[in-house]
Amino acid sequence: MTKPTADIAIIGGTGVYDPEIIENAERVKIHTPYGSPSATVTIGDYGEKKIAFIPRHGDGHIIPPHKIPFQANIWALMQLGVKRIIASSAVGSLRMDYAPGDFVLTDQFIDRTKSRCDTFYEGGQICHISAADPLCPELRQVFGDYADKLGLKIHKEG
Repeated sequence: MTKPTADIAIIGGTGVYDPEIIENAERVKIHTPYGSPSATVTIGDYGEKKIAFIPRHGDGHIIPPHKIPFQANIWALMQLGVKRIIASSAVGSLRMDYAPGDFVLTDQFIDRTKSRCDTFYEGGQICHISAADPLCPELRQVFGDYADKLGLKIHKEG
């Protein structure tokens, strides 16, 4: 049996649980050095692309933010050959000009989760990874252009 692969992954946040857009879907259980991902990975077709889907908070939205196995999620996607990850999230803002329901193409973030490892490099290896631009500018541009085309209210940074 051939190992399944995917070009793009979607990590679904709060409100994005069901990979119903995926055709020919199959669920794949992946083991990682970091334990199990949030849920089994759904892999299938969207148009001409192979995509993978993981619900960030697990099936049934049962994993709280500080316990999400982000290392296992990312490692599992790497094993599938994923090169681009699209992640949704439902969060608040301190900006009064960002209304509930607006879309924001995040360019920076503050991670307020506590009591968890926040790196893949926990001993034995020193690795300095820049977090100056933590999100992909190419994907942000694609999403921004498409949102404009659809007439969506979108903030292109935040």
